[in-house]
Amino acid sequence: MGAVELPVVVGVDGSDAASDALDWAADMAARRQLPLRIVHASLWERYEGYVPAAAIDRPAERLYSETVLATAAERAGRRAPALKVMTDLAADDAVTALLRAGQSAEALVVGSRGRGEFASLLLGSVGLGIAARASCPVIVVRGRAEGGYGPVNRVAVGIAERERGGEHEHTAPSPAVAFALREARLRGCELAAVHAWRCAGPDDHEPREDHARHAAELLDEALGGVTEMARPPVPVAYRAVEGPARKALLDASDHADLLVVGARRRQGHFGMQLGLVNHAVLHHARCPVAVVPQP
Repeated sequence: MGAVELPVVVGVDGSDAASDALDWAADMAARRQLPLRIVHASLWERYEGYVPAAAIDRPAERLYSETVLATAAERAGRRAPALKVMTDLAADDAVTALLRAGQSAEALVVGSRGRGEFASLLLGSVGLGIAARASCPVIVVRGRAEGGYGPVNRVAVGIAERERGGEHEHTAPSPAVAFALREARLRGCELAAVHAWRCAGPDDHEPREDHARHAAELLDEALGGVTEMARPPVPVAYRAVEGPARKALLDASDHADLLVVGARRRQGHFGMQLGLVNHAVLHHARCPVAVVPQP
């Protein structure tokens, strides 16, 4: 019996940001030869602070929801004609509906902003809530759209200090590295592995050269041997950058079609704790961001 094909899931609400997310999700599903599942939450408008004039009229609200889904399905079909497209009208708020859909998904794709009075926020409450709690990779589509300036043919991945695999030569790549590597291979583009390092402060007596060498070794450990196993092989650029991780990743997003970061679950907390760096990246990156749960 073959493995079950998990779909790429995308949330739509009729906004421009959701249309960008839909296009991105359709492309991802087509690259991975997976179905696309389009989810519209019927309580989305209220969740984002937008109430249609006829909100109390249930049939009108349902008609609106069905129109959003039908329009999205038609758009996805035009973008990737061979794509298998499914639609799902969920009678719930967007975060709950998409988290549920994400329990059996290859990835969840959302726009960076929602509808209504809160749409001017840097990152909509839906995108942030899902990125913090989903059990699968979450892509927040933001920043430069590939349709605007064209792709730059690079996927960037952040390598954190604690992602070192140990002293063994052949350790499995972290989920974030594996995700980024696969995206780069399917896109036929370069993978840029970014690690930021800093001297600890006045009491740090280790020479800068030692810090830089340690950073280079860490990058080699995180990706060494992994990229050669990819078929076709993926060209990799190692970037050990002195400075804060937040700045290194945001700079990398200037020259990437996708920025991939790992997010660890912390014992005793509900869901995924994003951390300050990932929070900043989701709010300010200049390209789409994939948040991949780490073990």
